[in-house]
Amino acid sequence: MLVVGFPAGALQANCYLLAGGEGQPCVIVDPGQDAVEPITEAVRKYRLSPAAVLCTHGHFDHVYSLAPVCAEYEVPAWIHPADRMLLTDPLQGLSADTVAMFGGRFELHEPDEVHALEDGAELDLADLRFTVVHTPGHTEGSVVFRTSTEDGGQVLLSGDTLFAGSIGRTDLPGGSSERMTATLRDRILPLPDETVVLPGHGSSTTIGQERAANPFLRQLEEATVPASGL
Repeated sequence: MLVVGFPAGALQANCYLLAGGEGQPCVIVDPGQDAVEPITEAVRKYRLSPAAVLCTHGHFDHVYSLAPVCAEYEVPAWIHPADRMLLTDPLQGLSADTVAMFGGRFELHEPDEVHALEDGAELDLADLRFTVVHTPGHTEGSVVFRTSTEDGGQVLLSGDTLFAGSIGRTDLPGGSSERMTATLRDRILPLPDETVVLPGHGSSTTIGQERAANPFLRQLEEATVPASGL
């Protein structure tokens, strides 16, 4: 599998392109601010043919370039219905301070073709298969995507649900610490340790590394270990 990733925009959100190899169809994940040019360069360099754009959630730093990228390659976008309104009204997902920074105005546009992501759905795109897992907590419509490499390795595109050493914020509109806790416990911790995590911000990691070192996952693991009887 070919994976091309780069941080983009003021908040350095990671955008990824995934393909079976060079010269093949690809899927673009989370095209944020200032992502158009590096996407164009990657498509040209690796001779890729974009087939779809996947969104882990609707925050502007992950979808800012969604409409122009979809228009350029004439491909559809996929996003969870609970976050779709953020594609045209991004202020709904921002803090008051961020809204003020934009002067109370911030316009984005939906692509011409938008499909709904459903929990548990299997998407066959660009000769790859992605499993959609709904992971509310950072936003109501946050999802992660699971896929496999040709040698059986597991890859998780975790968006802003899980980072190396941390997790996504839960204090923004649509966020919930209680739902994030349930997501981490029920959707993230059960994954195999060798699963490679490609997060929405920061460096890549593995589930095993996060199980051992991420304080949020460690706390949940410790809470599920039964106390020894006396």
